[in-house]
Amino acid sequence: MLPPAIYGLPGEDTDTPAAEAPHLVEQPLTGLSGGETIREIHQDTPFSMVALTAQDFAGTSARVRAKKADGSWGPWYDAEPMEGVGPEDPGTGPRGTEPVFIGRTTTVQIAVTRPADAATTPPGATPKKAPGPGLGYVPANVEQPVGQLNAVLISPPQAPVDTLPVPSAASAPGVAPNIIARPQWGADESMRCGPQYDLGIRAGIVHHTAGSNEYAPEDSAGIVRSIYEYHTRTLGWCDIAYNALVDKYGQVFEGRAGGMDRPVEGAHTGGFNRDTWGVAMMGNFEVVPPTPIQVRTTGRLLGWRLGLDRIDPRGQAVLPSAGGSFSKFPVGATPTLPAIFTHRDVGVTECPGNAAYALMDHIRDIAARFNQPPGPDDLAESLRGGAIFARWEAMGGMNSPLGRPTSLEAAGDRDARYVTFEHGAVYWSPPSGPQPVVGEIYRAWGTLGFERGALGLPTSAEIHEPQWIVQNFQHGTLNFDREHGTVTRVADGVPVELPKPAVEGAPVQLERFTPPISPS
Repeated sequence: MLPPAIYGLPGEDTDTPAAEAPHLVEQPLTGLSGGETIREIHQDTPFSMVALTAQDFAGTSARVRAKKADGSWGPWYDAEPMEGVGPEDPGTGPRGTEPVFIGRTTTVQIAVTRPADAATTPPGATPKKAPGPGLGYVPANVEQPVGQLNAVLISPPQAPVDTLPVPSAASAPGVAPNIIARPQWGADESMRCGPQYDLGIRAGIVHHTAGSNEYAPEDSAGIVRSIYEYHTRTLGWCDIAYNALVDKYGQVFEGRAGGMDRPVEGAHTGGFNRDTWGVAMMGNFEVVPPTPIQVRTTGRLLGWRLGLDRIDPRGQAVLPSAGGSFSKFPVGATPTLPAIFTHRDVGVTECPGNAAYALMDHIRDIAARFNQPPGPDDLAESLRGGAIFARWEAMGGMNSPLGRPTSLEAAGDRDARYVTFEHGAVYWSPPSGPQPVVGEIYRAWGTLGFERGALGLPTSAEIHEPQWIVQNFQHGTLNFDREHGTVTRVADGVPVELPKPAVEGAPVQLERFTPPISPS
């Protein structure tokens, strides 16, 4: 049986794509001469992604920036040509840049730099609508003047926040991250062809999608849907290039159709698409690294997928090159590569960016530990980026009074979250923030029912006084007497000395444990 991470839980509707589709409009960039030329493009319909298409990007580079609601301009983002991404034989269709997410706007400036002796681009014809899906997918419109550059303005739909799965950096050993399937992110299956299957997966390849990193969780599904539509309708490819995409919030999206657990051949790495599995981290990581949950999820996803074919994430693979103009290896070459490598390792590209490339050993380690019970370092890594981790780290991390983590982050009562440590726990909720509870006060609070008891959640850390250690809770205080080693509860102004816990060791709230859900 396949895990619910792939297809969702029983009863979930995964068969109906979202009705709203991305809106793509091509506008020609006319009168571009040698050197840098800046063109301003306006569209009444708001859009948030921009790409460029051309028959050839040789000697051409481009940047994009968006006008903000207050009239100021945002930062420039490089529009990177997709070198070595797409079908092995691109045919006569146009080439494209990565679609750049620039945030919601109606006006952009595009700075195009061309060789000094480049001829001025001719006026562009009004873009034609692509023909219907008679071939099972929509081929690109290649009827454009030689040398013409077009701007593609994309308006991705947003997914309602309450319809998105809640990602978590922490998951049990051997359990794949939750995967948002193609029907869930709204793939229009009439646009694609394929899939094509290989004999098996021998290596994983890490990419990035470039553009801005400033997108919201509800933007991600629309961005994936827009990339899919751009790859198929605008560029004429068979399907989205990547096998999977991971956003900065840890959401995993199924990429190319055909089954996440099957050896679907993608179009992500020219010369090395066969027998490999490509994952694109959504964002630009040349300077800023991917988020901790994005890194951890990418590593766990690759650990799961390579494990299906019994590939050691820390091992090596000998892969034959199919060549290509953007491959570092000629056709027939058989380089020895890590079992998890990046696009730049085999292609003429900076993908996935310097900051992401520096984390590749870390990603391999996470992937290799996929099936192992998490140790303290793994648990700490799973918490990184959250409020509980920040509080624990500020207290000294492994050397803090709390000690090493002993659990994944878990759900408490209502909207509370908590993590247990060797000598206590940290509880978080929106009103209280992250508060540590340690030692005798933690044990006494546990006998009262933790956050489900009469005191509720902690609202402060320990307050040290000469005779007492005091800690505030939502409905009272606990006071540890340094001299006598006793704990007194004060609620509504009434002090009650608590008996010492009958059992030594950390307290356990038994009702937290529930039987596993039967897969049947």
